[in-house]
Amino acid sequence: MQPPLIQLINVSKRFGSLDVLKDTTFSINEGEVTTIIGKSGEGKTVLLRHIIGLLEPDSGEIFFRGQPISKMKKEEKKALKKKFSYMFQNNALFDSITVFENIGLPLKEGTRLPDDEIRNRVLDKMSQLDLQAIDEKYPSQISGGMKKRVALARALITEPEIVLFDEPTTGLDPIRKSAVHSMIADYQKRFGFTGIVVSHEIPDIFYISQRIAMLQGGKIFFEGTPEEIQQCTDPIVQKFIRGLESRHDTLTGMVPQTIGEKRFQEEMARMERYDLIFSVLLFSIENLDEIYERLGHVAGLAILQNFAVELQRCLRITDTCSRYGLNKIMAILPNTNFEQAKLTCSKLLREAKIVEILETQPDRGLCLSVNVGIVETRKGSRLEKVIQTAESHQIGLRDFCLE
Repeated sequence: MQPPLIQLINVSKRFGSLDVLKDTTFSINEGEVTTIIGKSGEGKTVLLRHIIGLLEPDSGEIFFRGQPISKMKKEEKKALKKKFSYMFQNNALFDSITVFENIGLPLKEGTRLPDDEIRNRVLDKMSQLDLQAIDEKYPSQISGGMKKRVALARALITEPEIVLFDEPTTGLDPIRKSAVHSMIADYQKRFGFTGIVVSHEIPDIFYISQRIAMLQGGKIFFEGTPEEIQQCTDPIVQKFIRGLESRHDTLTGMVPQTIGEKRFQEEMARMERYDLIFSVLLFSIENLDEIYERLGHVAGLAILQNFAVELQRCLRITDTCSRYGLNKIMAILPNTNFEQAKLTCSKLLREAKIVEILETQPDRGLCLSVNVGIVETRKGSRLEKVIQTAESHQIGLRDFCLE
């Protein structure tokens, strides 16, 4: 069996009289995004700095592909560090050099690439992260949101194998916060790097992570998939998640996925007791990745946000909409059969205002392709099965296009 990419075994770290990490043990799998969550002051950043080699444990061991790092030779450790990139919580940009120079610094200092190649790579990365026309500005001349994206561009410029993100969305507005999450997910899928994220953004971070590790009392208290941690009945885990989870998804204004799931269970209970049917609609934005590629993540998420507003405007007050992933929205329609649910979709087709959905873009010919799966529930239905059915029987709802 192949060992984890990175594994911590009984790692402990003390600063003075303060035990920050206490026999911390957990694993990071190659090619996945692992997110470390936990209360402030629990040592999440200290844990990241051990992983990247900026700190060494007082006791315990850190392994890379099964090999203890402490036993590596100097040249092996040097080669290992080149596989990592780090996006610092405070951005760590240099105020004395331009945005362009900040992004290109890892290539300038760590490679022998010619200046023309470095310039092309930096300009390409700036375009991908919606940072055009600020290459000659200094960090003090740009907004906090732009500083985050500049720091992200610099972290990705070397195309690293492992990227560590320390609270990458702190201080960003909802669209740009979601854009950073989408960019992490997009780049991870595109380039296959292993991502390690420290974040408080619940439930948003569940959409992009394959593994979640919860740090509590200096130890990994829980480790598993996003689905497993949301279903975990341990009161400490639940109290932490519910304490951070917003009553509304900050991007769409809808209720978060967990509340949508709770509403589904409530409707199932009503069906069992009173024989009241209901239907589930699953809307999927099929070409969101293409929009990201064409216009950038910020513009793409602004369009998704506008679509969510139009969708809710066309539904009844008794219907419930919730985010169900990076590009999916689930709607629960009480007292609604399959044919009535189809009529709801027809109403959306008639009444949704295309110009308002795409209003941020003057680009004529731009389209937003939306598919929908419709499922009329039955007694004993499980949400996971309903979602699978909706995903496997989706039909093209509409291409919302600017003429």
